[in-house]
Amino acid sequence: MLKAAVLGATGNVGQIFVQLLEGHPWFETSVVAASERSKGRTYGEASRWRQSTPIPEDAAQMNVVDITPKAVKDVDIVFSALPSDVARKAEEDFAKAGYVIVSNASAHRMDPDVPMLNPEINCSHVSLIEEQRRKRKWDGAIVTNPNCSTTVLSLALKPIYDNFGINSVIVSTMQAISGAGYPGVASMDIVDNVIPYIGGEEQKMETEMQKILGSPSEPADFKVSASCHRVPTIDGHMEAVFVDTKKKAEPKAVAEAMENFVGEPQKLNLPSAPPKPVVVMKEKDRPQTRLDRMEGKGMSTVVGRIRKDPVLNGVKFLALGHNTIRGAAGCGVLNAEYLKAKKFI
Repeated sequence: MLKAAVLGATGNVGQIFVQLLEGHPWFETSVVAASERSKGRTYGEASRWRQSTPIPEDAAQMNVVDITPKAVKDVDIVFSALPSDVARKAEEDFAKAGYVIVSNASAHRMDPDVPMLNPEINCSHVSLIEEQRRKRKWDGAIVTNPNCSTTVLSLALKPIYDNFGINSVIVSTMQAISGAGYPGVASMDIVDNVIPYIGGEEQKMETEMQKILGSPSEPADFKVSASCHRVPTIDGHMEAVFVDTKKKAEPKAVAEAMENFVGEPQKLNLPSAPPKPVVVMKEKDRPQTRLDRMEGKGMSTVVGRIRKDPVLNGVKFLALGHNTIRGAAGCGVLNAEYLKAKKFI
């Protein structure tokens, strides 16, 4: 069993990491680290646990330590749920100290020598770790997962990209309030309302997709136009997607490509890998956030309403994914499983 530390453990995504690691066959939480105001308290006291399952008993009794390599000792892997402004330096400090960091933060995602993995799509990008170690002269490594909305969409786009090619993508998101963390959006702002702006989100979607779907050295050659909106659902990001394809793409053929899509995590039978990364629903009114966000234990993208687009040369559809599981901590755990399978940890 490999020992894991969770940085930013008291926040919402940090709590999901702790939740997913409970009973994991390969990893166990042995250190929880957070900000100065939480240091020295037990995790149960400091975390104000907000998940639907009880706080893991072992984790609840752990003392919270500083977010430094000096305080985090005797672990094999580090999961980071830190805010991006804190993550840049902290994650570099851990990599310099020889740790492999699997990060949900955006601070290093677009660094050219840092893999941004959604492993069914681009697991070959782990080759960047050697370049990173050579360039930065450290023995550790930083590996990131994409933004939550990018993670959900990229799984749906990968079969299209491989089979039909992509000229451009237009996407309009309806994003859950848990994506804003805790306490997140004030109730007076979100109840009975839709907020048509999420800071930085559109830029992330418009730049991260090409890195994920490209090669380790060359980004994919299509553009993304995104409009991102906060809606009053708790978990689950819904996305209306319009794809202009290079080759003719009939809805039935696109659905078949998605249904048949599997990646390296499925072939390796990794513990967190969903049997089907993309689940296609036939009903006219699906996917629905409340009904479908936990498909594949929250690790699948659910697609529905695939149809011909009358304006673009391609298709349009709805995609849904669980933003704090597949879109955040779950993707991080899956990345760590892949790193272990490939002997990077």
